Amino acid sequence: MQTNIPAHILATDAGKEANRILRSCVHCGFCTATCPTYQLLGDELDGPRGRIYLIKEMLEGGAATQATQQHLDRCLSCRDCETTCPSGVEYAHLAEIGRDMLAEKVKRPLKQRLLRYILIKILPYRQRFSLILALSRLFKPFLAKNMQKNIKNSKNKLKFPETRENKRKILLIEGCVQPLLSPEIDVAAAHILNRLGIATLRTHMPQCCGAIENHADAKAAGLKRLRANIDAWLPFIDDGVEAIISTASACALEIKEYGYLLRNDPDYAEKAARISAHAKDIAEILRDEDLSAFALPSPKRIAFHAPCSLQHGQKLNGLVESILSELGYTLTAVQDAHLCCGSAGTYSLLQPELSTQLRDNKLASLSAGQPELIATANIGCLHHLQGHHLQSGANQPVQHWLTLLEAKGNATDD
Repeated sequence: MQTNIPAHILATDAGKEANRILRSCVHCGFCTATCPTYQLLGDELDGPRGRIYLIKEMLEGGAATQATQQHLDRCLSCRDCETTCPSGVEYAHLAEIGRDMLAEKVKRPLKQRLLRYILIKILPYRQRFSLILALSRLFKPFLAKNMQKNIKNSKNKLKFPETRENKRKILLIEGCVQPLLSPEIDVAAAHILNRLGIATLRTHMPQCCGAIENHADAKAAGLKRLRANIDAWLPFIDDGVEAIISTASACALEIKEYGYLLRNDPDYAEKAARISAHAKDIAEILRDEDLSAFALPSPKRIAFHAPCSLQHGQKLNGLVESILSELGYTLTAVQDAHLCCGSAGTYSLLQPELSTQLRDNKLASLSAGQPELIATANIGCLHHLQGHHLQSGANQPVQHWLTLLEAKGNATDD
């Protein structure tokens, strides 16, 4: 794609990067076929190619409007288009550049600004989010019935296994909301790894990976958080951990992006690259291990929802499915498995109507094969899908795939 970006924009890091990405696009339109929002809305500007044109026009001096912002806001950043693109266009990186420029040029309506402010001031902070959860549980009896179903009771404190002096060590990043909403996931991971002879180390400090702020008009705060995380995690690398892992595929993807996000930071570029080089999804660790202790004695029918951050972002499509299949799980066919469930970080809160449509379509596809349960690999997808099931009374439970393994292996080896 030919570009005509003014020299003063090309002189900036963002301008150079945007120009590089734009020039790799041949505007073939293959991406529109797999874009979830284009399939729902049928508008060229709500597909990757249309959004690329909008960003290009803005970079070349065209108008930046609230309509432009709306079309970019509707993007899920699912990266399905990147999986489809024959030219390797880094659409997600371009979209972030476009959003950052728009945030400077176009002032959002007050309601939108307030919602984003609340999200970035609460979700990344575990103590603040914990207080909100406690208040919601306190007032649960006074809420409408459909709202009550979305508020879970607090869970008993779960116990991580004793840290052994294993030769192999990994650093587990617990994140911000997952320890409060589904603490059993990380505990299950630690037990599984412990049984495999891998010690799970933790920082014992609340840590958001930075994704919430980076994707909600708070890039400066997000990058500041990345630098703080890097400072906290590098000593573990120096001490010999073989990987930095997350059991949330979206967080694992964000940590893998640290090197890219801080590539132009003279003080942190090299450090960030080291972090990204050690970042792994837990599935990448388990695929090379002997998991026979977690095998089923008889097949069990499940549907697996591969989060976009796993299959499109990390390019690990089919990895968890292959692990589960080898362990005796029968995976039912899922039509349009490449499509997003609509969770997409804070998308379900910022774009509730589109998110709900995507979720309902996804659940219909997941349930079509009549599985005994639905498994996934990301905390956001998990609770997004669970929320509908709790309201509708659907039969199949939704859980994280690691809790399946931990329950089967009875890996409570304290």
